Amino acid sequence: QVQLVESGGGLVQAGGSLRLSCVASGRTLNSYVTGWFRQAPGKEREFVAGITWAASVIYYADSVKGRFIISRDNAKNTVYLQMNRLKPEDTAVYYCADRYYSGNLYAPNEYAVWGQGTQVTVSS
Repeated sequence: QVQLVESGGGLVQAGGSLRLSCVASGRTLNSYVTGWFRQAPGKEREFVAGITWAASVIYYADSVKGRFIISRDNAKNTVYLQMNRLKPEDTAVYYCADRYYSGNLYAPNEYAVWGQGTQVTVSS
């Protein structure tokens, strides 16, 4: 059974940086895409960034483009999200998730496996 565990969240001032990690265990086949999502209180879960298994395709939400960088190290079963120039509106619980087929890569309900999330709080 695949498990994803996020870490690296915390409290940071606006303009600061954080790096989130998502470590996978129990995989028996490679995921098609690993994505990062976030959910703020009272809001729907939204796509942040995604990366294919071979890192050949990377995509971002417009709200984070130019500030966040997604990367992966398959030897360590880890996907990273480097978050720079953080803003208070980036405050949310951040989740990583795996999907195993193409389709709407921005849709949370098409991702099969989720981590438990890590809180990111950006103060103004």
